[in-house]
Amino acid sequence: MHRTAAATQPSGSPRASLEVPAGVVAALLPAAADATEDQLRGACCVWCEDGPLNAETAVDLGGQKSPAGSWFPRACQSCASAWAHRGLFEHAPMCEQCTDDASRCEVGLILYRLVRQGRWP
Repeated sequence: MHRTAAATQPSGSPRASLEVPAGVVAALLPAAADATEDQLRGACCVWCEDGPLNAETAVDLGGQKSPAGSWFPRACQSCASAWAHRGLFEHAPMCEQCTDDASRCEVGLILYRLVRQGRWP
């Protein structure tokens, strides 16, 4: 699991960090072969290339292995939310646990929390 970066909201309340299961990260990430050098090292968002990212503005997606080697993707809050939203819509209809009781599905809950986290100002 990987912990998303904690950030402080303007009101001073800390944003809770989330444990993101490796399966969630793998389902959301683009291919490492398509990433720029800055995206591979986590300096820029893995989706929109915005940067530079820092510990307060980034969602850390943890170290990843690919045929080309290790990489360290991170995302801006907006992209993490948007991709988690897409992932949730793909995951939930095909997940038996989500259709029975969504509050018991770890993957669905993490995706939902990432969506909500990205909506904070």
